[in-house]
Amino acid sequence: MTPATPSRAPGAPSVLVLRALGLGDLLAGVPALRGLRRAFPGHRLVLAQPPGLTELALATGAVDAVLPAEAPDRAVPALTHWPDPPPDVAVDLHGNGPESRDALAALRPRRLLAHACPDGPPWRAQLNERDRWCAFLHGYGIPADPLDLRLPRPTTPSPAPGAVVVHPGAASGSRRWPGERFAAVVRCLRAAGHHVVLTGGPGEDALVRSVAERGGQRAADVLTGGLPFARLSALVAEASLVLSGDTGLAHLAVAHGTRSVTLFGPLSPRLWGPPSHPDHVALWKPGPPGDPHGRTPDARLLRIPTGEVAAACLTLLRDVRGRHRQHAEVAHVH
Repeated sequence: MTPATPSRAPGAPSVLVLRALGLGDLLAGVPALRGLRRAFPGHRLVLAQPPGLTELALATGAVDAVLPAEAPDRAVPALTHWPDPPPDVAVDLHGNGPESRDALAALRPRRLLAHACPDGPPWRAQLNERDRWCAFLHGYGIPADPLDLRLPRPTTPSPAPGAVVVHPGAASGSRRWPGERFAAVVRCLRAAGHHVVLTGGPGEDALVRSVAERGGQRAADVLTGGLPFARLSALVAEASLVLSGDTGLAHLAVAHGTRSVTLFGPLSPRLWGPPSHPDHVALWKPGPPGDPHGRTPDARLLRIPTGEVAAACLTLLRDVRGRHRQHAEVAHVH
């Protein structure tokens, strides 16, 4: 595990939280993690999650250490490698159980908080992800604010300060707006005089290069292969705008207070979208929910036209050019 912070020594009682999911999931869980941090100030809070997200988890200020844990397809990982005595408190932020509850229960914690426990709050599927987990903690008498989601400013320099960041990839094909449409928006933004950079995660190099070629991008403005988190965080924090589908980078933009345009489908932004704020535009065509893990672009996503996306970006960017972007905490807007 990542070493604990000096303020909470390894001998302190522990809170083990399970949320072994992706980048966007971790960021959506930050308000709940901070609620737990405040509720158990003398405990050592350990987060069971993929090891690649360790730097981000520690940057939230809520987590003392990470227990590496991951499984394919968002499944529940085994936690049998937990090296310490039974946790004082175990918290299931992974899902509605019972598999995730059972993985924590096997460690024999003194207290277990989970939707699938007899005393657990009811699972509220139609809430926004941030609201759901804060409501879950409220059910146990633990206050948590779904708008407590901002990250501190990165100390790493941005590779492209002030650029428009366009991220065409997504973990599943159903959330991936066509590359040729992203390229058309890139051309529009460049024609309006904006510096555009393209990003992609591991395995998305072909997509990013295709969008770059169609959009007329310079090689220096194509960031493939998946940036290390520190550089990615700095890039997003210093961007003038982030354009992406419903993926982790959109959550990172919200966490840094960076203006964003996010394309939703097959799930509504009501479930995974940003807080209501003029700096964040969520584009969505209503309809029955589809498969968020499907292989082909969702029909609702395909109904979002290129012109609407370009207009949303240019409107936000016009405001950026008119005043300096503020880095203070965003207002709590309900």
